[in-house]
Amino acid sequence: MSAPPEDRPSITREDVALHAGVSTAVVSYVVNSGPRNVAPATRARVLESIDSLGYRPNAAARALKLGVSELVGLVLSDNTNPFFAEFSRAIEKAAADTGLSVIFTNSALVPSKEHEQVQKLVSRQVDGLLLASTDDEPNLSSATAAKVRVVMLDRSEPLPGFSSVGVDFRVASRVAVEHLIGHGHRRIGLVSGVPGGLTTTARELGWEDALVAAGLPLGPVVRGEWGRNGGYQSGIRMLADPHRPTAIYSISDLQSIGLLRALHEAHIDVPGAMAVVSFDGSSESEFSWPPLTVMRQPVEAMARAAVAALGRGAGAKPEHRSFASELIVRQSCGCLPL
Repeated sequence: MSAPPEDRPSITREDVALHAGVSTAVVSYVVNSGPRNVAPATRARVLESIDSLGYRPNAAARALKLGVSELVGLVLSDNTNPFFAEFSRAIEKAAADTGLSVIFTNSALVPSKEHEQVQKLVSRQVDGLLLASTDDEPNLSSATAAKVRVVMLDRSEPLPGFSSVGVDFRVASRVAVEHLIGHGHRRIGLVSGVPGGLTTTARELGWEDALVAAGLPLGPVVRGEWGRNGGYQSGIRMLADPHRPTAIYSISDLQSIGLLRALHEAHIDVPGAMAVVSFDGSSESEFSWPPLTVMRQPVEAMARAAVAALGRGAGAKPEHRSFASELIVRQSCGCLPL
């Protein structure tokens, strides 16, 4: 009877070398894909020994020796949000394409301790850090002290000293509201989140820009919690306005999903009696009812740009990459028949 896994002795590089009839250096070259080439036949023999013995290289020891971990830390506000779930998936793929693995954490669990999460990732000797912070000016002192490169995500404007990626939230929101104006709407409301953040402010300003440019009054504004329930409660409050709008711009998909529920429960036809346009363009927006017209963020392109920014040389000047959002027309605005 074989011993339980916990009782089996650890297989070492020396064991693999003895089994394959090579030196420990050759085993190291095969495991690390260098720095020296190994003859194909010898490489095959080493790999067979690794598989046969169940050898697992010590990644932590390798990181200490080489000074690299091939790990990237990723801090998101909340990966249960479909937009961030899709963004993180795109980041993981972009990282894998460059030989990197990703460690995830959510700052929404304890927002006030985001800096501690950053510290923990730095202590894991990550080679870089991608951060979609809940703060406009996050505490990155631990990463800076350890000389860990940080790239900011979901930024509407640069953070001095750091590279960043994001979309032009203000322009994108203006385009969304202009689309509603093009449908003939003259009273357009806004469903937004808790005020104060740069991206929230930029989206609200885009809504305002479009209305002012068209000579229209600013419609009612309802701000609530982020998420489906926040959108639902905001929708109820919006409908309580005796002069409620005929169209609503909602600045996130999750809020829009909650908003749609409030409209359905009140027997408000969408888009016949109330048109809706959303922001983010997550897959959830496509499967709502009716499917949401959205300003879609290009998550794949932003993910590639963020990972590429991590790989830039130590002396490279930080830069901000701003991407354009795309208007995806579906039924909620009234363009397409249900």
